[in-house]
Amino acid sequence: MGKSSAPRRVAENEAMSVATNLRTSPRKLNLVAASIRGMSAEAALNQLTFSKRRIAVDVRKVLQSAIANAENNHQLDVDRLVIAEASVGKSFVMKRFRARARGRMGKILKPWSRLTIIVREREETA
Repeated sequence: MGKSSAPRRVAENEAMSVATNLRTSPRKLNLVAASIRGMSAEAALNQLTFSKRRIAVDVRKVLQSAIANAENNHQLDVDRLVIAEASVGKSFVMKRFRARARGRMGKILKPWSRLTIIVREREETA
């Protein structure tokens, strides 16, 4: 018997890729994600290639994965892909401490982030 397959979370002309554990704060990651939202896939790859931010390397990998999913799994045209959505969320936070004077401690938070990129095939303009 088995379960029926889950419905697609994205539309027929979209493909998605998710990175669950990126070692940066969501606030810093959102700056990079905001710089590529709404761009064509090719322009976004160029933007991320020459970005000075460290996390741009990981964002580029997730975008390349979304493009590959669109091409191989959903038979979408790579040349017409645009970034429909690039959303950032919180993941877990590692809590550490540093010894301070007089027996106290300083709290150190090491946040992790999630990144979801959805690419959409734009309609042909005649």
